Amino acid sequence: MIITLTGNLLAERTFEFRDWEPGKTQRAARESFQVGGKGVNVSRMLARLGARTLALCFAGGATGDECLRWLDAHGVAHHAFRGRMPTRAGLVVRTTGAGASRPETTFLGPDVAPDAASLAACAAWLDAQPAAHALAFCGSFPGWETPAAAPLRDAIERRIAHAAAGVGNVHVDTYGAPLEWFVEKPVALVKINRAEFDRLAPVPAPASAPENSMPARLAAARRRWPAVRNWVITDGPRPIWCAAGAAHDDAPFSLQPPAIRENSPTGAGDVLFACILHALINRRLALAGAVAEAMPYAAEWCEAQPAGPGMR
Repeated sequence: MIITLTGNLLAERTFEFRDWEPGKTQRAARESFQVGGKGVNVSRMLARLGARTLALCFAGGATGDECLRWLDAHGVAHHAFRGRMPTRAGLVVRTTGAGASRPETTFLGPDVAPDAASLAACAAWLDAQPAAHALAFCGSFPGWETPAAAPLRDAIERRIAHAAAGVGNVHVDTYGAPLEWFVEKPVALVKINRAEFDRLAPVPAPASAPENSMPARLAAARRRWPAVRNWVITDGPRPIWCAAGAAHDDAPFSLQPPAIRENSPTGAGDVLFACILHALINRRLALAGAVAEAMPYAAEWCEAQPAGPGMR
């Protein structure tokens, strides 16, 4: 079982226009709703691959109710921790008419940090699960560094400790405060994009120096955060940089994603993460094989999807 954890669920509504102009009242041609959140997306892709998965999330208010109804209707296996604050909302504005000039724009409501009671409930739930279940920590997590989140941090640290002893595993695709916390722990995998890696490990001046090449920077990251077993750094259509193994004996390596006609890259990272997890955990592949197997799925996603966010 792969359990995904989404700390920042999104009630996402999309308005489609043939075209629109700022400063005027607009009438949409079509409206749709879906649930956003990296862990939900990862669980949906895992389910498509035939993997056993469960999406954990925090939901509150009328927007949270709408999200849970959508998850039920779409057959997404989930367990929600109910909170006092309404789940954040988002609006996607998209133009679909021939010759439409407006790029797609996404408006996100303020992040909503889970409250102390729901965080404690999530911690207790995780503690009750078999240690052999994998945990994938996905996306942003408002309030991660606050005292209210201490029970959940402690519960995840206990799972990491089990993993370090050879039982279970914890995989991470996040940024900001949670990423800075996880890289100090013996997690099985840190998968982030190049922008997130640059924020985590900034390039010292001058940027053109040989030590600032990706192999050198990734090797330096392994020395700085030696507990992390595996690293995967994505960079859009450019090479994916990887570093494998707890012993850190092997040099970082890169794999080139397939060349495609990219339509929408949004959501491709979630597809890639899900496929890597499935290959590592269920198919028992090494990191290089897992990433190589995952890349065509992400490339196909970019090429096949209509422009717009989420897992459609």
